[in-house]
Amino acid sequence: MTKPYQHAPDPPWIFRTYAGHSTAEKSNALYRANLARGQTGLSVAFDLPTQTGYDPDHILARGEVGKVGVPISHLGDMRQLFSEIPLDRMNTSMTINAPAAWLLAMYVALADEQGADRALLQGTTQNDLIKEYLSRGTYIFPPGPSLRLIGDMIAWCYREVPKWNPMNVCSYHLQEAGATPEQELAFALATAISVLDTVKAGGQVPDEDFEIVASRISFFVNAGVRFVTELCKMRSFTKLWDQILLERYGVQDPKARRFRYGVQVNSLGLTEPQPENNVYRILIEALAVTLSKDARCRALQLPAWNEALGLPRPWDQQWSLRLQQVLAYETDLLEYEDLFDGSHVVEAKVAELSKGALERLALIDDLGGAASAIDYMKTELVASNARRVRAVETGDMTVVGVNRWTDSEASPLSAGESSIETVDPRLEADVVARIKAWREARDPGAVEAALADLKAAARDGRNVMEPSIVAAKAGVTTGEWAGALREVFGEYRGPTGVAVVVSTGEAEDVEAVKREVERVSQVLGRTLTYLVGKPGLDGHSNGAEQIATRARACRAHVVGLSILSGSHLDLVQEVVRVMRAEGLGHIPVVAGGIIPEADALVLKQMGVARVYTPKDFKITQIMGDVVKLVEATALERA
Repeated sequence: MTKPYQHAPDPPWIFRTYAGHSTAEKSNALYRANLARGQTGLSVAFDLPTQTGYDPDHILARGEVGKVGVPISHLGDMRQLFSEIPLDRMNTSMTINAPAAWLLAMYVALADEQGADRALLQGTTQNDLIKEYLSRGTYIFPPGPSLRLIGDMIAWCYREVPKWNPMNVCSYHLQEAGATPEQELAFALATAISVLDTVKAGGQVPDEDFEIVASRISFFVNAGVRFVTELCKMRSFTKLWDQILLERYGVQDPKARRFRYGVQVNSLGLTEPQPENNVYRILIEALAVTLSKDARCRALQLPAWNEALGLPRPWDQQWSLRLQQVLAYETDLLEYEDLFDGSHVVEAKVAELSKGALERLALIDDLGGAASAIDYMKTELVASNARRVRAVETGDMTVVGVNRWTDSEASPLSAGESSIETVDPRLEADVVARIKAWREARDPGAVEAALADLKAAARDGRNVMEPSIVAAKAGVTTGEWAGALREVFGEYRGPTGVAVVVSTGEAEDVEAVKREVERVSQVLGRTLTYLVGKPGLDGHSNGAEQIATRARACRAHVVGLSILSGSHLDLVQEVVRVMRAEGLGHIPVVAGGIIPEADALVLKQMGVARVYTPKDFKITQIMGDVVKLVEATALERA
């Protein structure tokens, strides 16, 4: 019997797994296997060349093809990726930003090819460039043109693919870059406001249809392990979004003002030491976005327990999917009204978070909106992340297995050579050969005409979506599409946020390393410097920023390379080769990132002096180690 507080179970959220690697064929096999296991939506991970608008045979794609996602260079790849998957019966999320219009164009072109009704297509393109400038680095164009492309997609989608979410405001990477809950709320909402303002100013959407457009703006958020705070953050998001749409934009329909969001729980919080503990972290984080009915996610994807070690295997992804299924189908969670209505604790925390977010949102408004406040937001993120990192170093923030209870039995889960998925190093040559064959087989006249019309649309202010779909059907490649728009819009280089030294309080260890830097500088007759670089296309710069921030405080001469994309062997080898060719082989090189132990040994055989992974969380110790390395190297040459 239905009770006032209990009812028949609600439908569960969409179950997704963020996946894609190697080739379109291998990723398609993984997708179909996951769907057969009960996954109800797809979440496509693209490799870095695709995300940054390069074909796999471009020099900047070298070493990156198929590493963190699937390479999609043209309609043929898209066709293979979704082989035997009817697009009109699938809900597809694509984590793609700068070339989002292009990937959606290829998706729609494939739907047309399948004979699917465009009006039935459901899914999401992430398409959040502000957060790319702030936290993830896979951007191409400057803010103005980027917002223009987002506006074009929104205006086109509400007419042609009305069930598609053309914009997924992504606060997920803001939290990974160090955002506090108030910053995550404010910076994400500021981005959404800038997008809605762009749509209004663009003139492509009639005023009477603006409510429809507003209702299709969705969000993609992070859920960390501080369960109560994260739950209240989601309730604050729903409250503030409703308020913004009503008061700023006059959206009257309460349904159109609903905060619609998907989630991946916090991958940054997954640990390399004792990785089996990550299973508990993932569950707790999933509860924060599912327990509260009034602020429950629409879609959920959970990382695998071993993502801090490398690329997860299909079994690891299945384990995360099973967690969702147990929560949704074995518990009675979906049978009850909101569990937290009337809680004075939850209401007070929501009010506190909302107040802090509105104060920051007002500051961003005063700066001229999100696109004008990129420098401010980036600096704030680097500063808050420095405080978080310092808290872990000092033990003020406990991370089980990392800075407390570090003694551990050997884990049978992560033992053996096959404990993580590996990408065949021969794959890149095969992908390069395929794109060359694709170019030779197409009609060059149709390609030339499509690209000319695309550039004309970009210059003239016409909507780029239909020209992009025509280009996809003509056989244009990802690199050619992005190259055409690079000619029109130019490229962009975002701020680093490390222009000032961030104070994290009195730190004896920092002062000790500074004294060592001064001593070694006097011995060598020069002030030591630290060059921190990110070779390749990996834009996840959080770790590099923190190393650079602490290096500014310590002033420590060495080349440090940060690579999180799994391309460390190829890219570090190339950097070391070029340094030797330029007569710089005497300068020590250190590397950091998600680097398996076997790869660390290979890097050291290449000549890399030190390898640091997430388990090496004490940055000041790294600085001290680097200073000793510089002194030892210099004395060897003396």
